[in-house]
Amino acid sequence: MTFLLRASASPGEVRIALTGGDGALHDYAIWRPGAPDGVGDVHCGRVIARVPAMAGMFVSLASGEEGFLPDTKAGADLASGALIGVRITRGAQGGKGPRLERVYVPDTDLGRIARLAPGPSPLAELAAGHPEAPVLVDDLALAAELRSTLGARVRYTPAAFDAVTEDAIAALAEPAATIFGGVRAWFHPTPALTAIDLDTAGATEARAAKSLAQAALNRAVLPALARQIRLRNLSGAILVDFAGMKSRKRAALAPALSAALAEDPLKPRLLGFTALGFAEILRPRLRPPLHERQRGAHAAGLAALRALLAECRHAPGRPPRLVASPAIVSALEADQVARADFTREAGREWRLASDPGLQEEGFRIEA
Repeated sequence: MTFLLRASASPGEVRIALTGGDGALHDYAIWRPGAPDGVGDVHCGRVIARVPAMAGMFVSLASGEEGFLPDTKAGADLASGALIGVRITRGAQGGKGPRLERVYVPDTDLGRIARLAPGPSPLAELAAGHPEAPVLVDDLALAAELRSTLGARVRYTPAAFDAVTEDAIAALAEPAATIFGGVRAWFHPTPALTAIDLDTAGATEARAAKSLAQAALNRAVLPALARQIRLRNLSGAILVDFAGMKSRKRAALAPALSAALAEDPLKPRLLGFTALGFAEILRPRLRPPLHERQRGAHAAGLAALRALLAECRHAPGRPPRLVASPAIVSALEADQVARADFTREAGREWRLASDPGLQEEGFRIEA
């Protein structure tokens, strides 16, 4: 299959979509250069303390975070206060710091806590995974930057996303999706796991052999289910409640489910089925899942900047002002890339004001 990599830029954010020759969305990621997730970054960190009960140690990083380095990735020769080279292998989650592995760095780089090298961006990772795919970019500055590493693959276009791609991405923000033959999938993320509930509704009610029809429908829906897991970047423990089938019969879906999951580059594993019939899936967590990227003050602030930029273009002679919650204002002021992008696109500095009466993700635009 031929693929096309699309990158749509706005102040502080690049949305990245991998589409097939049929226009279907195969992968999706969000890249925020001014607030990266740090995955792949190499640091000189300082060991804070070894915790035998956790079989590892905590390491202080230049970002101010405390990463966890398992003993299996470290060695037994480390003591508190030691400066070591580490790489972030998994982003922070749920109040927990990033996961680390020990890497070699020259002694000359071990003088102080510092970030020594950035990790690859989500765009670079997708481009490396699909080396033949052209890269469409709708921002001239970003296109020029990418050509230094991706060369002639990068092409500028006024609009990287078409209407079909925009609709597919917008659907990923919803907690439910119709994924196949009338089957609805409901996604329920929690701090410990993600539960997925499949609902056939009336998809099989008119069929005579209902139990056979439900089994066939659950089997047929598996590729679309695996695709949703990948597009939403769900990770860690995932439980799937299939629709209509008796618990004892669900294990028969295992071969087809494993085959569907095998198409995912992160290679999630089907661990089995619980006594209640839930499929247990373990998908490696590297970057934060999409539902985490779409929430919070920084995400809301970037959405506010898009609205502010549109207003600036609509009324160039009357510079508007963004009034937002203190959390949004703080997040935007810390994002120097978003500030530079907005100034370049709008032709003026942004005007921000804080309103403590607004909720964390609240904002408004004033003329």
